[in-house]
Amino acid sequence: GHTTGPSLNNDKLYKFAYSAEVYVDRVKASLQKSAGYRISSGVDVNLLWRNPDNDDDQLIKITIKDVQVENVNERPAAKNIFKGKSTEKIIGKEYLEALQRPIVLELVRGKVKTFYSYQNEPGFTQNIKRGLASLFQLQLHSGSSREVDISGKCNTTYHVRQDQVTKIKDLDSCETAKQGFTSHNPILDVGKKVTSATIYVLEDSFIKSIKAEENYVFLLNFRRKTGTKIVSKQKLELKSVQAGPGLIAGKQVAGVIKTLDSSYVAMPLEAEPVKPECQKCPSLSQHWQSIREHMHPEKLSKAEAAQSFLSFIKSIRKATKEEILQVIRSENKELLPQVVDAVTSAQTPESLEAILEFLDFKDSSTSVLQERFLYACGFASHPSETLLKSLTDKFKGDIANEEIRETLVIVMGALIRKLCDKGGCKLPFVVEAKRLILNRLEKAKKDDNVRMYLLALKNALLPEAIPLLLKYAESEEGPISSLAATALQRYDPSFLTKEVKETMNRIYHQNRKVHEKTVRTTAAAIILNSNPSYMEVKNILLSIGELPMEMNKYMLSMIQDILHFEMPSSKTVRKVLKDMRTHNYDRFSKMGSSSAYSGYITRGPDVSSTYSLDILYSGSGILRRSNMNIHIFDRNAELHASQVVIEAQGLESIIAATPDEGEENLDSFAGMSAILFDVQLRPVTFFQGYGDLMSKMLSATGDPMNVVKGLILLTDYSQEIQLQSGPTASAEFLGGLAIDISGGMEFSLWYRESKTNVKNRVAVFLSGNTEVDSFFVKTGMETTLEVETALDFISTVQFSQYPFLVCMQMDRIESPFRSHVTKYESLPSGRRYTARRGKAEMLAGNEYPLHQENSNMCRKVFGAKSDSAGSWF
Repeated sequence: GHTTGPSLNNDKLYKFAYSAEVYVDRVKASLQKSAGYRISSGVDVNLLWRNPDNDDDQLIKITIKDVQVENVNERPAAKNIFKGKSTEKIIGKEYLEALQRPIVLELVRGKVKTFYSYQNEPGFTQNIKRGLASLFQLQLHSGSSREVDISGKCNTTYHVRQDQVTKIKDLDSCETAKQGFTSHNPILDVGKKVTSATIYVLEDSFIKSIKAEENYVFLLNFRRKTGTKIVSKQKLELKSVQAGPGLIAGKQVAGVIKTLDSSYVAMPLEAEPVKPECQKCPSLSQHWQSIREHMHPEKLSKAEAAQSFLSFIKSIRKATKEEILQVIRSENKELLPQVVDAVTSAQTPESLEAILEFLDFKDSSTSVLQERFLYACGFASHPSETLLKSLTDKFKGDIANEEIRETLVIVMGALIRKLCDKGGCKLPFVVEAKRLILNRLEKAKKDDNVRMYLLALKNALLPEAIPLLLKYAESEEGPISSLAATALQRYDPSFLTKEVKETMNRIYHQNRKVHEKTVRTTAAAIILNSNPSYMEVKNILLSIGELPMEMNKYMLSMIQDILHFEMPSSKTVRKVLKDMRTHNYDRFSKMGSSSAYSGYITRGPDVSSTYSLDILYSGSGILRRSNMNIHIFDRNAELHASQVVIEAQGLESIIAATPDEGEENLDSFAGMSAILFDVQLRPVTFFQGYGDLMSKMLSATGDPMNVVKGLILLTDYSQEIQLQSGPTASAEFLGGLAIDISGGMEFSLWYRESKTNVKNRVAVFLSGNTEVDSFFVKTGMETTLEVETALDFISTVQFSQYPFLVCMQMDRIESPFRSHVTKYESLPSGRRYTARRGKAEMLAGNEYPLHQENSNMCRKVFGAKSDSAGSWF
């Protein structure tokens, strides 16, 4: 009785009943309705040899017999895919034979030292045997260790109470060659919880029964209602002990194995990778033909477009470079941009090689495709260092189109940030790309070049770029200093040093030189958002009243918004206001039309989303900047989903008004800049210069300019799982967005009115597929969610009087939302069981209230208009 592992008696045959079950279902569902299957069999175990010098070193032989495959839940005959089929028919003759060939284990102190089996057996049957062999590994004293079994090398803890042993395996700690990837932003990603426990009951120093259970749960972080689980159970029960074969004599294990059967080979106990072959899978071009009609540009705000995009990405991920090129080269101009979106989003080495071979940056006629390729790189869910290197090489080469050159370096900035976020900041190609952008910015002479590298830094958010950004914010003019300031605004406040705050205070209070309103208000926002001191807040509040007219109103509105929305600095602001009671009234009763306002779009149990809208006018009623933001956040992370900024300057001459102080010499300009899913895009210009403005105004059709159109892969999660009973499982979640954002600005000199319009049309499709694949049967569950919606933002300004009237409208249309869950069990022959449930609902539309003052103004604007119909000019 001095053994520390289970011990078998000589000349006995232990007969066990074994079963391995898998279940796949929704997380909260009971297992009675789950999809799945059960493999059951007899298992015979006998002792072959015991080491004469060490009782605790034993060779045991394990044989699987009488294999059955059945449903895990009762199914009526019509729905039972195994009905009327023998095991040999279901599993296949050679597989069944392989499964029933015995294995031999060398157990030393209860741990599996060596696993012997036959070579050239199918990997799948080998893994089922490994799953059974791993159950025989246990220790008879409490404690933790790292041990190897079918799951790899894992932290394992044993709790021993008399004849019961509990084994807990920490599956997150297992070292294996795992396949898969996750999404860049946690909000868009999938959370995983895993557990594994085995309970042993011993009798007469050997095993009486074993029950093992392993659970995998996958949840969408932004909607935890949507998720799946895989449950895998194994059970081994001793049925009888009979007289069995005698021991084999011998000193060494090797000799005993040779005597037994010279074909036995020692193999790793860790599972071997098994790749399922795809039967009857369509080729990539066949797949493309079947979804092509959903990919026309005018259908890009439909859920079918997003769904087709995701299924196409899955196919591209299995395709060769040649197959991908064949589809690209055979497509027409209208559909090619969508193909480029999908090929680039697939992010395999083959897809990258194919697209780089197809695109010629020296040819300006394909610049639309080059731009779609670059944006898809910027939105990449798990970009590789190779992708950044490819872009850096292109940037150093010839590029025909100047706008593409700008977009390229802006996207390099986004990739640097994503790679740094994943701990890749020191990778050689990341270091090279960082150096390139910083060095070129220092040497840049032309404003256009400076702007392009600043935009790249606005994406890269490198801590070492802060001193450069400060220099440009404080010492440069207009648009350049404004851009540098908005780049600093995107940094996490923890990076904003004392020096940053001192510079922002100097800019806001104009200690060294006169700055434009746009830069001063950004500087104030940075100060108020990064844990401001009492004095900093007090000085800002004291300045209100001394500022140019509209800027007074804007700053006042910003302070009110901080209080109303309970932002982090609201406590300090309240304290300062309390102490400043005496000279408040005059200062805080300013007229004007500028405003800043934040509110919730949705507040949910998992994620919430907010919008913020601020508008700054010049004293004569012409828009200087409108800024609309949408943020999504949960307890741990935040995502800047979108920002649309419309900026204008030097437009006073159109309405023969006087420019504000310090803005007399600004060139006429209007344009739009957008951030989408944390990526700053290349800004677009509506017009530049007075001549350009007049020609556009006289031909104004009011047609909005397209800012972003395309397909984006948002959620991209794929994990392969080795179940401890032998089969492999996979969890894959893909979320796609079809998007169409346009914006425009129109003037009517007749009504002295201007209109800014931003339309966001989006469709989201998400599919999650969790599957257990045993060669002869697949079981799984597919979940889909889809929603189509549109968010419109319109601001109308009438500047025939002062203060001029401004009406802002933000509307979300009624949106259809659909979800489906399909559970299935299927055989390679095509015989299939499915259970499908769906739900459709309309999410009500919403006119966002913005603020009371705005509601009052809208009544006036639309009241005034009803009696004066007529065309715009």
